[in-house]
Amino acid sequence: MKLLEGKTALITGASRGIGRGIALKFAEQGANVAFTYLSSVEKGQALEKELEAFGVKAKGYRSDAADFKAAEELVNAVVADFGTVEILVNNAGITRDTLLMRMTEQQWDEVINANLKSIFNLTKAVTKPMLKQRKGSIINMSSVVGVKGNAGQANYAASKAGIIGFTKSVALELGSRNIRSNAIAPGFIETEMTAALDQKVVEGWREGIPMKRGGTPEDIANATVFLASDMSAYITGQVLSVCGGMLT
Repeated sequence: MKLLEGKTALITGASRGIGRGIALKFAEQGANVAFTYLSSVEKGQALEKELEAFGVKAKGYRSDAADFKAAEELVNAVVADFGTVEILVNNAGITRDTLLMRMTEQQWDEVINANLKSIFNLTKAVTKPMLKQRKGSIINMSSVVGVKGNAGQANYAASKAGIIGFTKSVALELGSRNIRSNAIAPGFIETEMTAALDQKVVEGWREGIPMKRGGTPEDIANATVFLASDMSAYITGQVLSVCGGMLT
C-alpha cells in the first residue's frame, strides 16, 4: 500500500527544485497531483507527463500564489478537476538577498508577498473544501533561516519566521476539524540554483553541517510525504527541521 494512495495534493511552485522533488515523490506514493508554476511553462508541462507515468492523475496550473483572487480560482479549479483537495503543500517562494541597509521596499514586499502572503492565500482557499470533508493536511515550507535568521536575508527570514507563526495558529484553529497544519524547515538543500554557486563556498557550507553534506530535494520530499500521510495523523502545529543537524 502506497502512503498517499488515492489522495489529492496541491503543491505550489513545483516546476523545479524542492517542489518538483515533492511532486514526484507524491506521485510515486500514489497521490493525484495538482501543481502550480509561474514562469517555467515548459518545465511545468514536462512535469505533468512525468507524474502521469506513475499512473496517477496530474495537472499543472499557471498561477501566482501571491495573488489572492488567483489562489481562490486555483483551488476552485482543482476541486472541479480532481473532486477534492486533501493535502496542500505551500512551497512557492523567492529570495531577494541583500543587506538591510541596501534593501529596497520593493525587495521586501516581493519576498513577503511571494513567501508569506501566498501561504495565507492558499490556506484560506483550501479551508472550505477541507472543512467540508472534515480532514486535511497543510504543509508549509519554512526554513532554518526562519528559526535562526541570516545576514543578508532579513526579508526572507521574516517571511519564513512568519510562516511558522501562521502554521501554529492554523493548527490551533482547525485541529478540532481534523485538519492538520505543520511546517518543514529545510537547511542547505542542493538544487540547480546552488549548482551555479562558487563550489568553494558550497564546500564551506557542507563542512559546517554535522552530517557533512547538503540536503537533496528528496530529503525534503520524504519528510513532506510523512506529514501528508496518515502516519502523522496525530501531529499538528509542529516545525520539522530537515537540515542535517544545522540547528543542533
